[in-house]
Amino acid sequence: MGYTIAQKIIKEHLVCGEMITGKEIGLRIDQTLTQDATGTMAYLQFEAMGIDRVKTELSVAYIDHNTLQAGFENADDHRYIQTVTKKHGIRFSRPGNGICHQVHLERFSKPGKTLIGSDSHTPTAGGIGMLGMGAGGLDVAVAMGGGTYYITMPKNIKINLVGKLSDYVGAKDVILEVLRILGVKGGVGAVIEYAGEGVKTLSVPQRATITNMGAELGATSSLFPSDEVTRAFLKAEGREEDYIELSPDEDAVYDAEYTVDLSKLQPLAACPHSPDNVKSVSELSCMKINQVCIGSCTNSSMQDMLTVAAMLKGKTVHPNVSLSISPGSKQVYTMLAECGALADLINAGARILECACGPCIGMGFSPQSAGVSLRTFNRNFLARSGTADAQVYLVSPETAAASAISGVFTDPTTLGKAPSIEMPSVFKINDNLIEMPIDAEKMDEVTVERGPNIKPIPVGKAPDKDLCCELILKVGDDITTDHIMPAGTKVLPYRSNVPKLSEFCFTVCDKDFPERAKAKGGGVILGGANYGQGSSREHAALVPLYLGIKAVVAKSFARIHVANLINFGIVPMTLQNPDDYELFNEGDQIAIEGFAAAVAGKDEAVLVNKTTGKAAILKLSLSDRQRAILLAGGRLNYTKLER
Repeated sequence: MGYTIAQKIIKEHLVCGEMITGKEIGLRIDQTLTQDATGTMAYLQFEAMGIDRVKTELSVAYIDHNTLQAGFENADDHRYIQTVTKKHGIRFSRPGNGICHQVHLERFSKPGKTLIGSDSHTPTAGGIGMLGMGAGGLDVAVAMGGGTYYITMPKNIKINLVGKLSDYVGAKDVILEVLRILGVKGGVGAVIEYAGEGVKTLSVPQRATITNMGAELGATSSLFPSDEVTRAFLKAEGREEDYIELSPDEDAVYDAEYTVDLSKLQPLAACPHSPDNVKSVSELSCMKINQVCIGSCTNSSMQDMLTVAAMLKGKTVHPNVSLSISPGSKQVYTMLAECGALADLINAGARILECACGPCIGMGFSPQSAGVSLRTFNRNFLARSGTADAQVYLVSPETAAASAISGVFTDPTTLGKAPSIEMPSVFKINDNLIEMPIDAEKMDEVTVERGPNIKPIPVGKAPDKDLCCELILKVGDDITTDHIMPAGTKVLPYRSNVPKLSEFCFTVCDKDFPERAKAKGGGVILGGANYGQGSSREHAALVPLYLGIKAVVAKSFARIHVANLINFGIVPMTLQNPDDYELFNEGDQIAIEGFAAAVAGKDEAVLVNKTTGKAAILKLSLSDRQRAILLAGGRLNYTKLER
C-alpha cells in the first residue's frame, strides 16, 4: 500500500510511535514560527528550559498581531522578543515586514519539511507542500529546544479538484465549499490533501488560501502536492533550490474522498457567526453593507491584491462603505507601489493599513454598531471583530471588491468579464526587515529586555487525590478560544501578563466568571462538542489554570486546545454518553473519587453530582506521556524532570 503526502512527510520525520491512525506519534520538527500575541509566552517558556540556542533548522519570530501601540505594553513585548531571539538563535521579523504565514510562505516554507507555529493557521504552508501545524507556545518552545512534537497519527481525507475556476470565483470559494461539505468538525483528527487535475490550475497563493482555512475544519493540517507550479513560485522567490517534487503514491489509501468541481463553483459567503454557515452570495444579494476588510493571512497575497486593484481601478468605494486593505507582506506592499496598483486602491477610497493581522483579530477597524462587515478573513466568531453585535461575513477578495463599490452584497459574476491581471515572474526580494541572531559565542553580549507588563508564567501542580469542587461554568457546543480568551485591542496587550489577562477570561459567555472563579478557588468547566476550536492560543488554558481550573469535561475537544490543557496541567475528560451533559448544571457540587489514580492509569472515571446524586462516566483518552505530564503538573515541570 502506498503513502499519502502526509504519510511520506511523517515517515521521514518520525521519532517515536507507530503510524497507526489514532495512536500518538512523535515528530522531528524542522522549522518553527511564532507571532507576538503568543510569542512572548513561548520565549519565556524557552528561557525557563535553560537551553542556550535553538536546535531547529530555522526558527522565526514575527511581529504581526499586537502592532497597535496605544500604550507601552505591546512595544515592550516586541523589544523583549527582539532581544531574546537575537540571543538564542532565532530570526526576528520586524513590525512592518508582514503577516507570519504570508512571509513564511514567501521566504522560508519548503516542500517536504515540518513546521509548527504558535498560530492555528500555520497549515498555510501546506500550499507549498510543507506539513505545517498549529501548536501551543509551549510545544513550540520544546521543539525549538530540540524536543519532539507529539500528535495523534491523523487519518487522511482526499479532496479531488476537477475543472477550473470561472471568472470572479476565487480560492476562498473553494475552501468555503469544503467547509459547507465537511463543517467545522469535519477535519478533526485528519490531514486534508488536495488532488486532481484542478490542482494544476491553482497558484501557490491560491493553494495557501485553501490550506490556511483548513484550520476552520479542525484539521491537523492541509496539503497540496509540490509540482511545477510550486517550482515556479519558488523560482520567483529566488529559492528554486528548495524545490522537491512531492505527490501521493498512486495506490495511496484515504479514509474519505470528496470531489469539488471548480468550474461549477459560485461565489460563497460564510454567514455569522461560523465559517461553515455557508450560503451563495446570490442568496444574500442586495443586503446593505457597512464595511469591507480585505487582507489577513488568508487573502493578502500579490495575486489577491492585484485582483482587487484591477476591480477598483477608476471606481469609487460606495459612500456608505468603509474599505480597508492590508497587504500581507512588505514584498507585496512594495510591488503594489512600484506597479501602480497601490495608487488605484488609494484613488478608489480604500484605507491602506499596515502589513499586519489588524482587523482579523479585532486590532482596529471594528465595524459600527450592528454593522454588516464583509471580510476576506478566516474567522467570523461572535465579537471577534471588536463589535459585539456586528454581523461578519467571510468572502473572497472578488466578492469583497464588488460589494465595496456597490454598497450591497454583490455577486461579482454578474459584472461580466473579469479584468485580467499579470503576475510578475520574479518577486522583489528584500529581507532587510528580518534580523539575524547573534553568533553563539557572542550571545552573552545580548541583554534580554523585559518590560513591567511581562509577568511570571503560572505553573501547574499535580492533581489532587480526589476531586471535590464546584462546576464553575457550563457552556455549549463549539466554544472557541475567542470565547475563552478574547482578542482585540483591550485584551491582547496583556498576553504576557496572565493575572491581568484573567480579568477577561470567558467574559464573552459570562462577564462574572473571572471574579466567581477567584472567589470559589477555581473548579471544573463543562463544555459541549468541539470545545476549544479556533486559535492555538495557549492562554485559553494558561489563564484558566491561573484561575484554579482543575479539569475540563466536554462532549469532545479540538486538537490543539486539548494539547494545551495537558501542557498546563488541566485534565481534559470527555463524557462517555454525550446526553449526560444534561445531568449537570452550573453551581452543582461535583466529585471524582480517586482522581489522581484515574489520571495515572485509568481510562474511565465517575463524575458524581453531589447536589443531585446523579453520575456520569468520563473517558480519559490519554497516552502514557500525557498522563506523566499531568501528574507532573504540566509540561514545564515534566520537561525539567526529563532533563
